[in-house]
Amino acid sequence: MQNRHIIAMGGGGFLMEPDNLLLDRYVIQQARTSNPTVCFLPTASGDSDAFIVRFYTAFSGLPCRPRHLSLFRQPRDLAAFVAECDVIYVGGGNTRNMLAIWRSCRLDSLLRQAWENGVVLCGVSAGAICWFQFGHTDSFGGLDPMECLGFLPGSCTPHYDGEPGRRPSFHAFIQQGVLPAGYALDDGAAAHFVGDSLAHVVTSRPTVRAFHVRCESGQVIEEPLQTRFLQSTNET
Repeated sequence: MQNRHIIAMGGGGFLMEPDNLLLDRYVIQQARTSNPTVCFLPTASGDSDAFIVRFYTAFSGLPCRPRHLSLFRQPRDLAAFVAECDVIYVGGGNTRNMLAIWRSCRLDSLLRQAWENGVVLCGVSAGAICWFQFGHTDSFGGLDPMECLGFLPGSCTPHYDGEPGRRPSFHAFIQQGVLPAGYALDDGAAAHFVGDSLAHVVTSRPTVRAFHVRCESGQVIEEPLQTRFLQSTNET
C-alpha cells in the first residue's frame, strides 16, 4: 500500500487567500511526482465557474498540471479520470449536497481507492471535513453534525477563528456526545494526516492555530496542537 495523505484545511488556500499560496504549494510538494496532475473538484459549490477560474489562475503558476472535474458534466470514464490524478483538491461549499452527488456516481469509492493508491486528497472547508467520520457543517442552515466519508477517524470543524459560532457549537456537540472528539482548524491551518494519523499541522500565517477537542468527565478539553508556519515556498 502506498503512503496515504489527506490534508484538511480549515480555510485559506487559493479560494480564501489568493495572494498567499503557501498551503497550495505545500500540498503539491506532498505528491508522488515532481510535476503532479492536480485536479480541482468543485462539487460543493455546484461547479462554480468563478471557483474554477480562481483555481486555474492560482495553479497555472505552480509546478503542476492543473485540471478540474465537473460532475455536472462528468467524463464518460470517471474511474480512469480519477486514476490519472496525483492530487485531488476539494473546494468549499455545501458538504451535504457534495456527498450526495459523489455517492450517486460512486465517486466516494473512487476517492478511497485513489487515496489507497497514493493520491493526495486535500481540500478546504467542505473539502476538509468530508474525509472524517463526522463533520461540523452549515450545510443544513445552522451548524450541525453530519456523517461524512469516514476515511479519517473522529470529527472536524473548519473556520474555527473565522466564524463566531463555530467554537461554542463544536464544544456543545462534543460535550453532548453528538460528535466524537476531533480537530478544530483556524482559517489558514492545514492538518496533514499520513494514513489515519495526524502527522503535523502547517499554517499560512504565523498566528494561525489548530486544536484537538475532546470531552473528559463531562468537561470539554481544547488541546492546542503544535503548528509550523510555512515561511517560504521551499518548506515541506
